[in-house]
Amino acid sequence: MGDPVAGGGGQAARALGTREPGSGRTGTGRSAGCRRSPLRIRATSGARRRSIALLVLASVCLVQIGCGFRLRGAVEIPAELNPIYIQSAGGSPVRQAIIEQLAGSDVVVAPAATGARLILRVLSEASTSRVVAVDARGRVLAYELHYLVNYDAVAADGSQKVPAQSLDLVRNFDNPDVEVLGKQLEERLIFDDFARDAADRILMRLRVALL
Repeated sequence: MGDPVAGGGGQAARALGTREPGSGRTGTGRSAGCRRSPLRIRATSGARRRSIALLVLASVCLVQIGCGFRLRGAVEIPAELNPIYIQSAGGSPVRQAIIEQLAGSDVVVAPAATGARLILRVLSEASTSRVVAVDARGRVLAYELHYLVNYDAVAADGSQKVPAQSLDLVRNFDNPDVEVLGKQLEERLIFDDFARDAADRILMRLRVALL
């Protein structure tokens, strides 16, 4: 009877993936193409990540465009009406939002009305809410939030450049079953977004009226 270890040497060699004499190949059953597959997988994964990143960026741009967002530097007013002064009550969210949107543009914001050629006046702004849905027990389920802004624009000599106009921004606010602090924070964020939206709309109307 032959030695089983010696007789099974070829099988053992194939099982361990070692090269058999004269075979010219290994016994693992994997070709060179298979050994390169991890490189192809990594390349594909990298391309896929780049594609996903581009899709996400495109989605963000579309959302911002849908919300009325414009890139800084897109605001224009006639050179003879530059610089501009923004007149409002102290701590006006809309005034701050307008200043932020004018940053990086050719429009200069004057620190006082005396040095301005155009005065954009935020005449009033107010935020209100009303109940729009309740459950059977009388618990509030949703509010309707309003942000009302009145404004106009005059030249340095007092002549009217943009007549008094109003913005009434509306959004529904569900009343989630969470603690009061969380609801107040969410409502505050909505009103901050109102101020940015109002600033964007005012600058858009200003540009249309003056150019």
